[in-house]
Amino acid sequence: MSGRQFHAIRLLNLEKDVPMLRSIFYATALAALVSAPVFAQDLATPTGDVLLTVSGLVENTNVDGTAQFDLEMLEALDGEEIETSTIWTEGTHTFKGVSLYVLVDALGITGENLRATAINDYAVDIPISDAVENGPIIAYRMDGETMSVRDKGPLWIIYPYDDDADYRSEVIYSRSIWQLDRVEALE
Repeated sequence: MSGRQFHAIRLLNLEKDVPMLRSIFYATALAALVSAPVFAQDLATPTGDVLLTVSGLVENTNVDGTAQFDLEMLEALDGEEIETSTIWTEGTHTFKGVSLYVLVDALGITGENLRATAINDYAVDIPISDAVENGPIIAYRMDGETMSVRDKGPLWIIYPYDDDADYRSEVIYSRSIWQLDRVEALE
Protein backbone atom coordinates (compact mmCIF):
# COMPACT_ATOMS: atom_id res chain seq x y z
CA MET A 1 0.00 0.00 0.00
CA SER A 2 1.42 3.37 -0.99
CA GLY A 3 1.53 6.39 1.31
CA ARG A 4 -1.19 8.13 -0.71
CA GLN A 5 -3.52 5.14 -0.45
CA PHE A 6 -2.94 4.97 3.32
CA HIS A 7 -3.81 8.68 3.77
CA ALA A 8 -6.89 8.30 1.54
CA ILE A 9 -8.12 5.35 3.61
CA ARG A 10 -7.33 7.25 6.83
CA LEU A 11 -9.36 10.26 5.62
CA LEU A 12 -12.28 8.01 4.66
CA ASN A 13 -12.25 6.42 8.14
CA LEU A 14 -12.00 9.85 9.76
CA GLU A 15 -15.11 10.99 7.89
CA LYS A 16 -16.96 7.94 9.24
CA ASP A 17 -15.71 8.77 12.75
CA VAL A 18 -16.79 12.45 12.68
CA PRO A 19 -20.27 11.77 14.13
CA MET A 20 -18.71 9.67 16.88
CA LEU A 21 -16.04 12.31 17.57
CA ARG A 22 -18.74 14.98 17.66
CA SER A 23 -20.73 12.87 20.15
CA ILE A 24 -17.65 12.40 22.32
CA PHE A 25 -17.00 16.16 22.23
CA TYR A 26 -20.58 17.01 23.24
CA ALA A 27 -20.61 14.39 25.99
CA THR A 28 -17.33 15.73 27.38
CA ALA A 29 -18.58 19.32 27.22
CA LEU A 30 -21.83 18.37 28.97
CA ALA A 31 -19.94 16.51 31.70
CA ALA A 32 -17.73 19.55 32.27
CA LEU A 33 -20.76 21.83 32.58
CA VAL A 34 -22.61 19.52 34.95
CA SER A 35 -19.61 19.07 37.21
CA ALA A 36 -18.69 22.78 37.23
CA PRO A 37 -19.11 24.70 40.49
CA VAL A 38 -22.37 26.49 41.16
CA PHE A 39 -20.71 29.83 40.36
CA ALA A 40 -18.70 28.90 37.26
CA GLN A 41 -19.87 32.21 35.82
CA ASP A 42 -19.16 35.56 37.38
CA LEU A 43 -20.86 36.07 40.70
CA ALA A 44 -23.70 38.57 40.32
CA THR A 45 -23.64 41.86 42.18
CA PRO A 46 -26.25 42.16 44.95
CA THR A 47 -29.21 44.41 44.21
CA GLY A 48 -30.73 44.27 47.69
CA ASP A 49 -29.27 44.88 51.14
CA VAL A 50 -26.00 42.98 51.57
CA LEU A 51 -26.47 40.36 54.30
CA LEU A 52 -23.19 38.48 53.97
CA THR A 53 -19.68 39.45 52.85
CA VAL A 54 -17.10 36.70 52.34
CA SER A 55 -13.46 37.78 52.12
CA GLY A 56 -9.95 36.40 52.42
CA LEU A 57 -8.90 33.31 50.49
CA VAL A 58 -11.83 33.44 48.05
CA GLU A 59 -11.47 32.79 44.32
CA ASN A 60 -14.93 33.84 43.12
CA THR A 61 -15.72 37.45 44.06
CA ASN A 62 -18.04 40.21 42.91
CA VAL A 63 -17.26 43.45 44.81
CA ASP A 64 -13.75 44.71 45.57
CA GLY A 65 -12.21 41.25 46.03
CA THR A 66 -15.05 39.98 48.23
CA ALA A 67 -18.15 37.90 47.62
CA GLN A 68 -21.23 39.84 48.72
CA PHE A 69 -24.71 38.35 48.98
CA ASP A 70 -28.18 39.75 49.40
CA LEU A 71 -31.08 37.51 50.46
CA GLU A 72 -32.10 36.75 46.87
CA MET A 73 -28.59 35.54 46.03
CA LEU A 74 -28.42 33.34 49.13
CA GLU A 75 -31.82 31.87 48.31
CA ALA A 76 -30.63 31.13 44.75
CA LEU A 77 -28.03 28.72 46.12
CA ASP A 78 -29.06 25.16 46.85
CA GLY A 79 -30.96 25.76 50.08
CA GLU A 80 -30.98 23.08 52.74
CA GLU A 81 -33.32 22.61 55.66
CA ILE A 82 -32.37 21.43 59.12
CA GLU A 83 -35.09 20.49 61.58
CA THR A 84 -33.57 20.72 65.03
CA SER A 85 -33.87 22.09 68.51
CA THR A 86 -31.29 24.55 69.84
CA ILE A 87 -30.19 25.56 73.33
CA TRP A 88 -31.33 29.13 72.53
CA THR A 89 -34.89 28.42 71.38
CA GLU A 90 -37.84 26.43 72.66
CA GLY A 91 -38.91 23.31 70.80
CA THR A 92 -37.92 22.11 67.36
CA HIS A 93 -37.61 24.54 64.46
CA THR A 94 -36.98 24.24 60.74
CA PHE A 95 -34.05 26.33 59.57
CA LYS A 96 -33.39 26.99 55.90
CA GLY A 97 -30.14 28.28 54.51
CA VAL A 98 -27.10 27.69 52.37
CA SER A 99 -24.85 24.82 53.37
CA LEU A 100 -21.41 25.91 54.51
CA TYR A 101 -20.12 23.07 52.30
CA VAL A 102 -21.85 24.52 49.21
CA LEU A 103 -20.66 28.06 49.96
CA VAL A 104 -17.03 26.98 50.43
CA ASP A 105 -17.12 24.96 47.21
CA ALA A 106 -18.98 27.55 45.13
CA LEU A 107 -16.69 30.41 46.10
CA GLY A 108 -13.48 28.39 45.79
CA ILE A 109 -12.59 29.11 49.40
CA THR A 110 -9.22 27.79 50.52
CA GLY A 111 -7.53 27.87 53.87
CA GLU A 112 -7.97 26.09 57.16
CA ASN A 113 -10.40 28.35 59.05
CA LEU A 114 -13.39 30.58 58.54
CA ARG A 115 -13.65 33.58 60.83
CA ALA A 116 -17.38 34.23 61.26
CA THR A 117 -18.22 37.70 62.56
CA ALA A 118 -21.52 39.10 63.81
CA ILE A 119 -23.01 42.56 63.45
CA ASN A 120 -21.64 43.48 66.91
CA ASP A 121 -18.11 42.31 65.88
CA TYR A 122 -18.27 39.13 67.98
CA ALA A 123 -16.18 36.58 66.05
CA VAL A 124 -15.53 32.84 66.12
CA ASP A 125 -13.21 30.65 64.10
CA ILE A 126 -14.77 27.64 62.40
CA PRO A 127 -12.44 24.99 60.96
CA ILE A 128 -12.99 24.45 57.25
CA SER A 129 -13.35 20.76 58.15
CA ASP A 130 -16.81 21.61 59.57
CA ALA A 131 -17.97 22.43 56.03
CA VAL A 132 -19.26 18.95 55.20
CA GLU A 133 -22.34 17.66 53.43
CA ASN A 134 -25.29 17.48 55.83
CA GLY A 135 -23.36 19.74 58.20
CA PRO A 136 -23.93 23.35 59.23
CA ILE A 137 -25.88 25.90 57.22
CA ILE A 138 -25.97 29.67 57.19
CA ALA A 139 -29.67 29.95 57.98
CA TYR A 140 -31.71 32.83 56.62
CA ARG A 141 -35.15 31.44 57.56
CA MET A 142 -36.58 29.89 60.70
CA ASP A 143 -39.94 28.17 60.35
CA GLY A 144 -40.38 29.76 56.92
CA GLU A 145 -39.81 33.35 58.07
CA THR A 146 -36.77 35.56 57.66
CA MET A 147 -35.09 36.29 60.98
CA SER A 148 -34.85 39.80 62.38
CA VAL A 149 -31.81 40.98 64.32
CA ARG A 150 -33.93 40.60 67.47
CA ASP A 151 -34.53 36.94 66.53
CA LYS A 152 -30.83 36.16 65.96
CA GLY A 153 -30.95 37.08 62.28
CA PRO A 154 -30.68 37.92 59.59
CA LEU A 155 -28.16 35.03 59.36
CA TRP A 156 -27.37 32.33 61.89
CA ILE A 157 -24.97 29.39 61.60
CA ILE A 158 -26.97 26.31 62.54
CA TYR A 159 -25.60 22.80 62.96
CA PRO A 160 -27.89 19.72 62.85
CA TYR A 161 -27.70 19.39 66.64
CA ASP A 162 -30.41 16.73 66.92
CA ASP A 163 -28.88 14.53 64.18
CA ASP A 164 -25.53 13.84 65.82
CA ALA A 165 -24.39 13.97 69.45
CA ASP A 166 -21.05 15.39 68.26
CA TYR A 167 -22.93 18.57 67.35
CA ARG A 168 -24.17 18.97 70.94
CA SER A 169 -21.00 20.29 72.55
CA GLU A 170 -19.79 23.62 73.89
CA VAL A 171 -17.30 23.85 71.01
CA ILE A 172 -20.03 23.53 68.37
CA TYR A 173 -22.42 25.79 70.28
CA SER A 174 -19.69 28.46 70.34
CA ARG A 175 -19.45 28.24 66.52
CA SER A 176 -23.20 28.76 66.12
CA ILE A 177 -22.91 32.49 65.67
CA TRP A 178 -26.06 34.52 65.09
CA GLN A 179 -26.46 37.98 63.55
CA LEU A 180 -23.71 36.83 61.17
CA ASP A 181 -22.75 39.39 58.54
CA ARG A 182 -19.26 38.43 57.39
CA VAL A 183 -16.95 35.47 56.94
CA GLU A 184 -13.22 35.61 56.28
CA ALA A 185 -11.37 32.60 54.89
CA LEU A 186 -8.02 32.30 56.68
CA GLU A 187 -4.96 30.06 56.41
